[in-house]
Amino acid sequence: MHNKTLTELAAGLRSKQFSSVELTQTFLQRIRQHQQLNAFITVSEETALQQAQAADAALSSSQGGVLTGIPIAQKDIFCTLGSKTSCGSKMLDNFIAPYDATVVANFNHAGAVMLGKLNMDEFAMGSSNETSFYGPVRNPWDTDCVPGGSSGGSAAAVAARLAPAVTGTDTGGSIRQPAALCGITGLKPTYGRVSRYGMIAYASSLDQGGPMTRSAEDAALLMQVMAGFDAKDSTSVEQPVPDYSASLNDSLQGLKIGLPKEFFTAELDSHIAAAIHAAVAEYQKLGAEVVEVSMPNLQLAIPAYYVIASAECSSNLSRYDGVRFGYRCQNPEDLSDLYTRSRGEAFGSEVKRRILMGTYALSAGYYDAYYLKAQQVRRLISDDFKRALADVDVLMGPVTPSTAFRIGEKTGDPIQMYLEDIYTIAINLAGLPAMSIPAGFVDGKPVGLQVIGNYFSEAKLLNIGHRYQQVTDWHQQVPKGFE
Repeated sequence: MHNKTLTELAAGLRSKQFSSVELTQTFLQRIRQHQQLNAFITVSEETALQQAQAADAALSSSQGGVLTGIPIAQKDIFCTLGSKTSCGSKMLDNFIAPYDATVVANFNHAGAVMLGKLNMDEFAMGSSNETSFYGPVRNPWDTDCVPGGSSGGSAAAVAARLAPAVTGTDTGGSIRQPAALCGITGLKPTYGRVSRYGMIAYASSLDQGGPMTRSAEDAALLMQVMAGFDAKDSTSVEQPVPDYSASLNDSLQGLKIGLPKEFFTAELDSHIAAAIHAAVAEYQKLGAEVVEVSMPNLQLAIPAYYVIASAECSSNLSRYDGVRFGYRCQNPEDLSDLYTRSRGEAFGSEVKRRILMGTYALSAGYYDAYYLKAQQVRRLISDDFKRALADVDVLMGPVTPSTAFRIGEKTGDPIQMYLEDIYTIAINLAGLPAMSIPAGFVDGKPVGLQVIGNYFSEAKLLNIGHRYQQVTDWHQQVPKGFE
């Protein structure tokens, strides 16, 4: 059962081949069996089985939707009523969410079964899932290597078949990068397409939740539940939600693909470049046309991103002060000591680094020089995308400059770690949708193809991903030992 797609699982539940309880027990058993991956922070076994029983009752009376009875897992950044929501941090290790995030509520309403909460980089700050208070997640394709971050637990769970589908969040590549390194499909929607209510904030103008699945077809089913306007989120966009599955099989004849020359530089591993070009050639066989485009300001994306994201993180994380909720130091001498020691003891080094960077960038005398300048560069990058997407339907390129690296290999060099997101960050600055789909292997490790679309073109991206997956089988490959 664990190797079936969401569509196959839904059909099996409706035809009584198996029950939701049996399906849920299968995945709970696999989670217990593969604890060495450290993909889960919390396993909600009792709740999951109760939800599965309710789903079976609904299905027996011909009620429910496509996802009724389907087990999923949530990244531990989404508040979940009555469950620990830690955001991978010691700061929130004792935090029990008093409400559901809108994304969680949507899945509950759809009848999905929640297996548990997935490991992640602390407060979503990281590119390797090594900054988690709960320890690093391991990549199922090579357990000595990272799965990518910050949604590393999400990617590892899908790749190892511990869950058929999961949620992730993407601030600078945190859905697409781990999806690429683990050989799964990950979609970062347009900013504002998926509600951020109840999603613990890192950088509010960049964060966006999205689906992580084995295939584009499965991602379409999750997007149907996740997308939509939410009055509780001031950044949510009131835009009609299309039927994401309806256009999956549309023809790609005449599709115009742009290849940004700035993506194919010396920083890109030549074997990955070859895999990307081979994937693009498959699209040409499907009727697509390929042209080269240029976006000269992409080189400025990383410095602009780390100023903006760090500034917003400094502001968002100021609420964690040891007073209202979360970690509190023992026996503080006074209020200042309470603030200082609670934050110093509970935040990890990467979170502290970004808070300091952000506070500096926002401080008097430096705001214009750093934060304001970064926002101006952001506009230039956004304009580059607008010009490029005026001439082509989508852009394609790599997701990462290299395949999964060894755990501990880059933790001592933050700059090298930041460069892991060199091909993904600009998309978040522009607020565009983008997807990573499996496109081959280099030395036994997965490679991801990135497809970037115009605003609210998620249906087109899913169509493009699905048609490629109909003529390739990269997305069907399973890591050895997890079959």
